[in-house]
Amino acid sequence: MELQELISEAKKGCKAAQEVLFSRLSDNFLSLCNRYVKNEADAEERMLDGFYKFFRALPQFRYESDAAVYACITRIMVNECIMQLRKKRVFNIVAEPLERDAILNEDLLDKISEAEIHVLIRKLPVGARTIFNLHAIEGCRHDEIARLLGITAGASRAQLARARALLQQSISFLKKDYENKESK
Repeated sequence: MELQELISEAKKGCKAAQEVLFSRLSDNFLSLCNRYVKNEADAEERMLDGFYKFFRALPQFRYESDAAVYACITRIMVNECIMQLRKKRVFNIVAEPLERDAILNEDLLDKISEAEIHVLIRKLPVGARTIFNLHAIEGCRHDEIARLLGITAGASRAQLARARALLQQSISFLKKDYENKESK
């Protein structure tokens, strides 16, 4: 069944269509929540709350395209994660001096898997991780991030720079691990 048909049936209250939608989309959105929330259980809870809100709002939802469905659910999931971070009061912007940017080797980037990159992103401090996800992955502008998080656009830019520098450092450590493995 196509996504448009599933949405149409789910709007009518068909539980089977809702279950198929959930099973088809849940892995992607759990991965999204995991990028924002370090704890697996919290990420799963955010995803479930997000789907609950999506299904509750579904009667007013107007299908335009598959991409619009994904965009709508993504927005809900990101908001759920940010609300969780605020509720736990773990979201703080820390201004720390950055070490010099590491120079990345293109060959190394080809060797790093998507899963390894997600692990590195999850290890970032909460503020840097959240802003990195919003800007680099979700495509939000700094003024949007500032409004969403209640910070200045300058603080958003600084945290993005911090996230990038920390990721570059982490990747350079991976480089050493790969070089050690290759030399053995």
